[in-house]
Amino acid sequence: MTAAATGPTTSIWGRTEQQDFRSRVRGSLLGGAIGDALGAPAGPLTLDALRARYGAEGITAPGARITAATQLTLFTVDGLIRAQVRRDTGAWHPPTDVHRAYLRWGATQRDWGPDERREDNGWLARQEWLYSRRDPARPCLLGLADDVMGTLDRPKNPDARDPAALTRSGPFGLLVGWEPQLVFQLAVECAAQTHGDPAAYLSAGAFAVVVHGLARGESLDAAVQRALGLLAQRPGHQPVTDALQHALGAVRQGMPSPGLVASLGEGHLAQEALAIAVYCALVGEDIRHGLLLAVHHDGPSGATGTLCGTLLGALHGETALPPGWLAELEGRSTVLELADDFAMEMTQGPALHGPGASAPAWLARYPRA
Repeated sequence: MTAAATGPTTSIWGRTEQQDFRSRVRGSLLGGAIGDALGAPAGPLTLDALRARYGAEGITAPGARITAATQLTLFTVDGLIRAQVRRDTGAWHPPTDVHRAYLRWGATQRDWGPDERREDNGWLARQEWLYSRRDPARPCLLGLADDVMGTLDRPKNPDARDPAALTRSGPFGLLVGWEPQLVFQLAVECAAQTHGDPAAYLSAGAFAVVVHGLARGESLDAAVQRALGLLAQRPGHQPVTDALQHALGAVRQGMPSPGLVASLGEGHLAQEALAIAVYCALVGEDIRHGLLLAVHHDGPSGATGTLCGTLLGALHGETALPPGWLAELEGRSTVLELADDFAMEMTQGPALHGPGASAPAWLARYPRA
């Protein structure tokens, strides 16, 4: 899976490559959703309060529901597929297509249900279970309250530093046919649509690059090093660079523990949440251990669980995810369907809507309009 330095490419995929890629896409999206559902009940609680409520071991299994972090991640995927489909028309600007997808998410936060009159909504916006407000971050609601798209020159919410833009940015890393610097740039531009603080949008870019490396079969350490290299070229990178370096340093400080997690911050800032997720993914004995470590701290556990699950799922693929946790995951069928659509679009898009072929059902799911 290679890409030209000038931008996205269409490569020839063998069957083994397609199967591996689909497993990593599924793993990334399902892993993030599991981590979200695992950490969501702990979100407002300190570690001591969490143990007082759930026992000495704290939370041991995911809750019943995902949060806005997973909702927005799904709409990120939807926007990326729509961008690929619209590329046939010559209208190639992925940040705009992702922004339109986020506006469709915004409708799920204020409408009672899908607007069946909007044929251009596509299939994801017609999923009734998504029409439920699940603790969305205020900057996301404010940034998407109108049709004006935030940009790096004029970002929305310039003081927003929470991890909500970060948690929805994993899918950018699944663009394995792109060069890492382009993945970084796209994630940064789309994060600025709701979060204008440099640490927030640069954290999103760094996270996407780490996922990108994992989706292409690299080690987690190598992927983090590449992210650090790209961060160094950006103004305002130091808080994010310091946070990632602290995460790498904590790995060498002994057995994994909540104390070492706490040394990275509480996770209320985007760079802190990123550092906690990277640390827990690096030291986890398996996915279950890494995720449980990621959600047991004093900060927003849903965010760190989402990030860590995304990393571990992209690293190991869907079959490594705890089956008992998967079985109870809200919206699992939707996540799987969207993951498979993304994998099919990225590997076989020309056969679905290229110059010599057209699949009407596909264009109904992902309209060009």
